[in-house]
Amino acid sequence: MLKKISLVLAALVAVLLLFAATRPNSFSVERRIVVQAPPEKIQPLIADFHRWSDWSPWEKLDPAMKRTFGGAPAGVGATYGWQGNKDVGSGRMEVRSVAPDKVSIQLDFIEPFEGHNMTDFMLAPKDGGTEVRWVMSGPAPYLSKLMGIFVSMDSMIGKDFEKGLSQLKAAAEK
Repeated sequence: MLKKISLVLAALVAVLLLFAATRPNSFSVERRIVVQAPPEKIQPLIADFHRWSDWSPWEKLDPAMKRTFGGAPAGVGATYGWQGNKDVGSGRMEVRSVAPDKVSIQLDFIEPFEGHNMTDFMLAPKDGGTEVRWVMSGPAPYLSKLMGIFVSMDSMIGKDFEKGLSQLKAAAEK
């Protein structure tokens, strides 16, 4: 009887591991909001890491978080490193490109898990304001695929994106 239970459990684990291998090799999370402000007022809030404290959903999760700014003061080449508690982990961001309608940022997580992703903020006219789309995408290594069976990247960070966009809207509409 114990042998049968062990075989069934081993088979279930094997099926789970094989299923994880069939999952997509990349992920993407996107949220959007309409801000009643022109793109030229919104873009500096995104392209200048010194301004992220005005709206980022993670900035207030660890009051003792260590921040390091480097490279250009803002825009292409600006960098932002952080090291904080378990809620924010540690990592680094770098602004890779800035255009009137888009800011692209390389995002490298170190803790709680390593990850290398791109984050894009797209700005487009809509309803007399600007629609801001926040998209993060990146590779999904096997461990991420396995975790994704139980909890999706969208459910892990989607609410943070929504909060951040809401706070970005408030900051830009001041």
